[in-house]
Amino acid sequence: MRVLELAGLAPGPFAGMMLADHGAEVLRVDRVSTVARSGDRPRPDVMDRGKRTIGLDLKSPDGVAAFKRMAATADVVIDVFRPGVAERLGIGPADLHAVNERLVYGRMTGWGQDGPLAPTAGHDIGYIAIAGALSMLGREGDKPTPPINILGDFAGGGLMLAYGVVLALFERERTGRGKVIDAAMVDGAASLFAMFYHTAQSGLWGPRGTNLLDTGAPMYDTYETADGRYLAVGALEPAFWNEMVSRMGLTDLPDRNDRANWPQIRERLATAFRSRTRAEWEAVFEGSDACVTPVLDMGEASRHPHNLARGSFVEVGGVTQPAPAPRLLGSGRSDLAQATRLHDLTSWGLSGEHAKALRAAGVLA
Repeated sequence: MRVLELAGLAPGPFAGMMLADHGAEVLRVDRVSTVARSGDRPRPDVMDRGKRTIGLDLKSPDGVAAFKRMAATADVVIDVFRPGVAERLGIGPADLHAVNERLVYGRMTGWGQDGPLAPTAGHDIGYIAIAGALSMLGREGDKPTPPINILGDFAGGGLMLAYGVVLALFERERTGRGKVIDAAMVDGAASLFAMFYHTAQSGLWGPRGTNLLDTGAPMYDTYETADGRYLAVGALEPAFWNEMVSRMGLTDLPDRNDRANWPQIRERLATAFRSRTRAEWEAVFEGSDACVTPVLDMGEASRHPHNLARGSFVEVGGVTQPAPAPRLLGSGRSDLAQATRLHDLTSWGLSGEHAKALRAAGVLA
């Protein structure tokens, strides 16, 4: 599958990375000025791995014409502009479907293609706020806490777009025609919280930070150790809880099913965990079903024995990074090399002479 990815921030490149990681031929179309600044080697961004890049002036009629010729050979276009921008440039869905009716046109925005907020600026924090997701994140009595830009940009945005592309490609096999995908981060973030909409409306989910999975319960939280590091406790089920407290020597804790006991249980656990280092506790729980794990930083994660055994991280261009996921067992690993400039555009519908003329005019870099 051949993908033309219009250069953008975070969610668009992430969707392109997901597709490239599984074998798509992704060509990232940057601005000419971006290429001029960075020279023959694009910036070493993890999300650009496995891609090829060019610079193209899409405000030039010649640049637009060149993009259309390239789109005629493509399977997918990833559009990261605000609603209406691609149409004004002359590379909107109707423009490109006129030259390639099989093209899947993926549109990545925060607010979506319509609605009162569609034309306005935004960021991850705003998208997840409007989706209802941000209100649920944080500790009891504290303000909502955004989880960096994972929920909107990446999970609700880029990943949903990549999923939509796969759905549209699958449908194209039946209809022979491409689809337009309206991937909005606000929609994606809301979808990720589908489970909680019923529980909240049925009264099974209380205020932020008071519930079983949001640090309200002592059996699902993080605890500091003697060396200032942290452990993650997820001993929800009785069997796992019993395993944990037995190994900690805390079999006299009060009944955890009575919420009135939660503050006392939390304090007892916190005191116990602060009595040993993280490494000492790791040894205590090693190989058990206690559901207690160390909170690793990104450097430690790449060196953890489990991740090493699975090859969960790879090194590309001197940068340690997550390996492609999910895994298609029995398939080979795709090219994960750093992005490189593509100089020969013949396979994308531009002859050598045409490309040379565009370069001379400053339209192609």
